[in-house]
Amino acid sequence: MDRNSILGIVLIVGILVFFGWFNMPSKEEVARLQAQRDSIAKVEMEQVARAEAERLARESQKSLVDTLVTDSVAQQQHQAQYGVFGVAAQGENQFITLENQRIKVVLSTLGGRIYSVELKDYTTFDGRPVVLFDGQDNHFGFTFTYNNRVINTAEMFFEPVKSDSANQVQLRLNAGEGRFIAFAYRLPDDAYMVDFSMASQGLTDVLGKSQSSVELLWEQKMPQQEKGRDFEIRNSGVYYKFFQDEVDWLSVSGNQEEDLRTPLTWVGFKDQFFSSVFIAKDPFLNGNLKTNVLEDVNNPHIRHNVASLTVPFAMGENVTKDFNFYFGPNHFYTLQKQGKELELKGLIHLGWGILGWINRGAVIPVFNWLESYISNYGIIILILTILIKLVLFPLTYKSYMSTAKMKVLKPQIEEINERIPKEKAMERQQAMMGLYKKAGVNPMGGCLPMLLQFPILIAMFNFFPASIELRQEAFLWAEDLSTFDSIFTLPFTIPFYGNHVSLFCLLMAATNLFYTHINQEMTASSQSMPGMKTMMYLMPVMFLFFFNNYAAGLSYYYFISTLITIGQTYLIRRFVDEKALLAQIHANQKKPVQKSRFQQRLEDMAKQQQLRGKRK
Repeated sequence: MDRNSILGIVLIVGILVFFGWFNMPSKEEVARLQAQRDSIAKVEMEQVARAEAERLARESQKSLVDTLVTDSVAQQQHQAQYGVFGVAAQGENQFITLENQRIKVVLSTLGGRIYSVELKDYTTFDGRPVVLFDGQDNHFGFTFTYNNRVINTAEMFFEPVKSDSANQVQLRLNAGEGRFIAFAYRLPDDAYMVDFSMASQGLTDVLGKSQSSVELLWEQKMPQQEKGRDFEIRNSGVYYKFFQDEVDWLSVSGNQEEDLRTPLTWVGFKDQFFSSVFIAKDPFLNGNLKTNVLEDVNNPHIRHNVASLTVPFAMGENVTKDFNFYFGPNHFYTLQKQGKELELKGLIHLGWGILGWINRGAVIPVFNWLESYISNYGIIILILTILIKLVLFPLTYKSYMSTAKMKVLKPQIEEINERIPKEKAMERQQAMMGLYKKAGVNPMGGCLPMLLQFPILIAMFNFFPASIELRQEAFLWAEDLSTFDSIFTLPFTIPFYGNHVSLFCLLMAATNLFYTHINQEMTASSQSMPGMKTMMYLMPVMFLFFFNNYAAGLSYYYFISTLITIGQTYLIRRFVDEKALLAQIHANQKKPVQKSRFQQRLEDMAKQQQLRGKRK
């Protein structure tokens, strides 16, 4: 490119730059143009917003019309289905809390029912609050008829009525024109009992006076609270009290349903250590009760309990019926304080007949007396066991002496067995009875004292699993004396034993084996029962399987009790001279013996048997 060309390009560029600079708008012109553009954009945005608002208004109006139409249709449907109660078929569920130092009760306006109950002083085995039931795990509703319609209060929305009193509320199921059904709840301070009343107002012209009762359906899924699921199931179920009669329960071993045609004072859904009880001031007329065990180990619930009760209540009259709920622990004295006539302490199964008397009259008072001075429950059980063994020591001594006499007579017993063949059983028995009579020995002397101790043994079997005092109380390696004490978890499950090893159970079985060995040394052999020795050794092994999943406190008690019995046996043995005892028996044999009526009958039977043998 030559110089002229370059100069021409430079001039052109310079002209263009000068022309652009010369025609560039001033700041005022730029601001004016920007204002015009902003004004145009604003107008356009307002037009878009106005169009959107009109669209939303049209849609809202359409939705409102649709809602009004839907609500109108729903109201007509509810009116047709529920009549004057149709106004309560729709609403918003609200929750109301009543709370004191012991429990927290949440009410739901849907159904006017108790929605959940929490016990503040207790926790589950894994540290969660003890909640007896929650949400849909509990159903509670009264059913009555109205113009061939079935009305269930559980499906209706109640309206709360403000109360000036704390922890008190009234929930109303409105039927229009001042007519309503009211549920009133009151929670006193420091109490496990909730006052509940049901009232009707102004329903005479609607329901009439022909209905004298309503039906109550109460269902509850019982959550697992303790570590030992199977043990908890065995100690839970449905309990009830007949009007002016005793407390009874459905089978705790499985599923059961029962129709009760007699009046009932209360019905309770009982867990191992806690209960929910519905109590009537005027007894329920009858009821159908049912309990089902929930077998799935992954299910957080252990039982499904159902109570269908007929409640005397004239809904068409202006009346009020009073009830109570008990939500609390199965503690003997706490239940007893709720009223002697209620007999809520019957929720704690302490054994039939004399077994219950022993626990209520002796074991529980002594246990609670010790509890007031000693905080360690392992020590309390130890002292209680020592006291029981001291009381039973005379029987233990008598049993030992009888066994010792049988032991020194063993050579003479074996001589009779060798001299008289077993085919002559009656003659052999007669000779045995003659020997016992001359020696002054009662062959049942060792068994009778043991039988007298047996009720106490069984009473304690009922006492420990029912004692909430032991719940979550640790002793030595046992973290909770109310359930099994696992020292090792097996990688597999042994049938009838489980998947863990309970040390107290092992110790109990070992001491029983040793005690059996001592007894076998003391007891005269019996050729007529050769399998008895094997059976006696088999029993402790059976206990090992039976008690492995039971309360550690129970196994600990049996372990200590057997250990003390072994010590008593060795102590008595030191002060009993078997040679002197044998000399006394020989002296007794030299004395003339007057035959008893029983022995005379045995001899007469033997003679008749001999005569029949000669005739043949």
